[in-house]
Amino acid sequence: MYEIDNVLRPYAWGSTTAIAGLLGRPESGGPEAELWIGAHPDSPSVATRPDGTTAPLDELISEDPDHFLGEASVAEFGPRLPFLTKVLAAAKPLSLQVHPSLEQARAGFARENADGVPADAPNRNYRDDNHKPEMIFALTPFDALCGFRETAKSRDVFLHLAGCLELSGSGVPQILTEVIDDLSLPEEDAALRAAFERLIAGGEGVQEATSRVVEALTSGAPMAPYQPELSTVLSLNSEYPGDPGVLISLLLNRLSLEPGEAVYLPAGNVHAYLHGLGVEVMASSDNVLRGGLTPKFIDVPELLNTIAFESVGVPMLRAEASDLGQELYQPPFREFQLQRIALLPDGAPVPLAQSGAAVIIVVEGSVYLDSPRGDLKLGRGGSAFLPAADAPVNVHSVSGAGETAVAFAVTTSMKA
Repeated sequence: MYEIDNVLRPYAWGSTTAIAGLLGRPESGGPEAELWIGAHPDSPSVATRPDGTTAPLDELISEDPDHFLGEASVAEFGPRLPFLTKVLAAAKPLSLQVHPSLEQARAGFARENADGVPADAPNRNYRDDNHKPEMIFALTPFDALCGFRETAKSRDVFLHLAGCLELSGSGVPQILTEVIDDLSLPEEDAALRAAFERLIAGGEGVQEATSRVVEALTSGAPMAPYQPELSTVLSLNSEYPGDPGVLISLLLNRLSLEPGEAVYLPAGNVHAYLHGLGVEVMASSDNVLRGGLTPKFIDVPELLNTIAFESVGVPMLRAEASDLGQELYQPPFREFQLQRIALLPDGAPVPLAQSGAAVIIVVEGSVYLDSPRGDLKLGRGGSAFLPAADAPVNVHSVSGAGETAVAFAVTTSMKA
């Protein structure tokens, strides 16, 4: 077992307090958006060997992939850690985005390499050749946009806005009328694509329509029964005035997770995290196609090729209890699963649900890990990489009297 130090990414949308508060660390004084826990080559964790020397986790794994990852994982995913874990702290909205399928990622990465696009170019869509299905587990109340909702429901919101604008006397912008017509098309995929394409390519027409909508709402136009959706329009516009993503948000499911709730996002799912602290897990990739709410590069044609234009319910992920009392969150992806471990001071140890390599991070109290190959103690904020060859691992609490220890572990799922 290897204790690891993780890379903190200071994106502007990050909270200045949440990650430090969770892990019991001093605040840095700037935004702390994502703590990367894993072996992605862009920001690998740094592992401490038993002799005190250190190595980036991806380099350590490359020394003996079968030992560190397990033969089954290497056979399916290659000689890399299949997943990436992050502690994510959003104080402001993240970009409206979608992730490619595995086939799209491989083709896009090869194409951009052949075209000579530098790996760190701002106009690069594909940073690697992997897909990026993901999940988010809420540690605090967590707000997000996630996937298209039923076209009829989105149409009702736009009709409500049109009515508000008529009452205000400002008139209904043509583009809003056209979006309503788009959402009236009988075929759902065609309706969603038409409305999305119209908004993302609307230019000055979208900016003008957004301005009129915001003016009407701030002047007292009724938001009920669409208070969450229209409040989101106002908050998004305050950060990105006139951005197409402001009105596109009305095509998407608006959800609020309570602490302990989780949601998963497959390829093609348009989404944006809005606010909150959570544990995010994904296949090990940094491939993002953006569609708005960002100053970063947006490739509209490639984005449209990546989106799944279908309405979906919010893909909530419920905890499953194993026969060994493990609390598991298992999305329908083979690269990863999340285990929440809560330990009473004098309670029985909890076995790690380990298939292949694992990482663990402690967010409350202290824990003690024991395996046939060695032991390791981690305090609050501590994290470790657990090779496949170290299994089985048991997690014990070493917290003080009355103090529950809480940790999160991620391992390869290999679940069909």
